[in-house]
Amino acid sequence: MLGVRGAGLAWGLRVMTQAWLRNSGARALARAAGTPRARHWQPSAGPGPRRRRLSLSAAAVVNSAPRPLQPYLRLMRLDKPIGTWLLYLPCTWSIGLAAEPGCFPDWYMLSLFGTGAVLMRGAGCTINDMWDRDYDKKVVRTANRPIAAGDISIFQSFIFLGGQLTLALGVLLCLNYYSIALGAASLLLVITYPLMKRITYWPQLALGLTFNWGALLGWSAIKGSCDPSVCLPLYFSGIMWTLIYDTIYAHQDKSDDALIGLKSTALRFHENTKWWLSGFGVAMLGALSLVGVNSAQTVPYYTALAAVGAHLAHQIYTLDIHRPEDCWDKFTSNRTLGLIVLLGIVLGNLWKEKKTDEAKESMDSRIEN
Repeated sequence: MLGVRGAGLAWGLRVMTQAWLRNSGARALARAAGTPRARHWQPSAGPGPRRRRLSLSAAAVVNSAPRPLQPYLRLMRLDKPIGTWLLYLPCTWSIGLAAEPGCFPDWYMLSLFGTGAVLMRGAGCTINDMWDRDYDKKVVRTANRPIAAGDISIFQSFIFLGGQLTLALGVLLCLNYYSIALGAASLLLVITYPLMKRITYWPQLALGLTFNWGALLGWSAIKGSCDPSVCLPLYFSGIMWTLIYDTIYAHQDKSDDALIGLKSTALRFHENTKWWLSGFGVAMLGALSLVGVNSAQTVPYYTALAAVGAHLAHQIYTLDIHRPEDCWDKFTSNRTLGLIVLLGIVLGNLWKEKKTDEAKESMDSRIEN
């Protein structure tokens, strides 16, 4: 009896062993053939926890700030610096144009206006979000803004706004009296701009009047007053530029805006948007050309204008107004456009010195002869 049981046990073990070997061989063949395996645990790339990648982007800097501070940094849009660039660049154009022939722009003024751009853009966004808190809650893209989301109260917003304006005033007081008065005059535009989308289809025009005030202020900060022959066409070109990029920006929210009763040039232009943007682009280039003539600009400046024209043509031609992500990409590309204009102004101004030296050498040679 025991012998029979022992023989049966041995036979069972032999069958199980053969089945296991067959299965192992099949798995090996499957791996060799590239057949995907079932989900298994994978070892980590190295010992210890994964390290978070270091990022110097504006959003990463804001996210790494102390948590109580983050809502205030987002309120002033430090995580999205493109707006600060678009406010700052017209200031740099004006400062560059006001520089002496053959000289770089005044670095102190550039830094001073850069600080002011951060503060005033933050103040403008704070005012905008205070006015629009009820509307922002109804728009997907803006529902998580700090005031709309309830992260910051209206009272806290007022205190924060007062702090920003106080610091901005400190920057303004570093300028001459003419510029102080001129800068203070822009505050009315900063306060009233957010209301324009409730009463007109042209709030982008109001934004242009506000955002390009630096085209006047930069020149007066250097020269002591404005030269209308240079400052006014420069200001006008900036307004046309704002109508271009902010109309593109407004196409992101046009469906929500239509539902909640807000107005914009995106809703005004509809499918004719590209025609309008093309007209604004031509007007912008014409005004910048007039600036060049009135400020005795040179070849590098007009070369930069040709590049700006190509950038605008590509931007408008490839724009898909029905894709919010494409609208955002086109909108942010305007920082590059503004930097091209600045580069043309700086190089054009340096070229003036070269032309002057060549003229002197020619005059000296004539006198010697």
